[in-house]
Amino acid sequence: MPHSPTSDGRSPWRATVLTLFPEMFPGPLVVSLAGQALEAAIWSLRTISIRDFGLGKHRAVDDTPAGGGAGMVMRADVLAAAIDHARIEEPDAPLLYLSPRGERLDQSLVAELAAGPGVLLLAGRFEGVDERVIPGRAMREVSIGDYVLSGGELAAMVLIDACVRLLPGVVGAATSLNQESFEAGLLEYPQYTKPREWEGRTIPEVLLSGDHKKIVEWRRAEAQRLTAQRRPDLLKSHKTGEKS
Repeated sequence: MPHSPTSDGRSPWRATVLTLFPEMFPGPLVVSLAGQALEAAIWSLRTISIRDFGLGKHRAVDDTPAGGGAGMVMRADVLAAAIDHARIEEPDAPLLYLSPRGERLDQSLVAELAAGPGVLLLAGRFEGVDERVIPGRAMREVSIGDYVLSGGELAAMVLIDACVRLLPGVVGAATSLNQESFEAGLLEYPQYTKPREWEGRTIPEVLLSGDHKKIVEWRRAEAQRLTAQRRPDLLKSHKTGEKS
């Protein structure tokens, strides 16, 4: 099925989610910037219920783990059928499995995904998926953090939101994206606004000076200070990148 182009002729960025709980979507993705962009057809969202490909009268999608153990495991044959169905309309989108053991989702990966045609996301449940379907369908495992959720749906929403805000036309002042945390390998500098004084705390004088050069220098120094304090791993990578 062809995808309708946006008002400027581009094909919309497409997110397709394979899930046991399609009713969880669009959820928060229908409000604010993502919601406005969805309404403007800058991107599209489709959910596919894995249960539709379940087996037998009860549409079973899982079974007990081989070798014993607690919980249930999602079946490879059921998942493959759902993925193959999704591929009919999304032959080129990268297939990502939201998993706590996957590579960490960072701004670099978000930018890579946002630059493509869209994403095909598998939101797992239970104790995970049969390992065979991961190489069998060339999945890329991605994690949003070092913790475990009840399922991959919330992680899918995080990934989608992060990508959508990078799409052309979503954020009003595109230049503001260049100054956010992680874009330059550093955390973002502190921000201030009115009132000038609040509960005895004032805005740094340099920000009120009108001296653009000094403001830029102060912001860069503050970004480096915060990064060294809170994420020294990022600062190390940033310095390495500057030398290369």
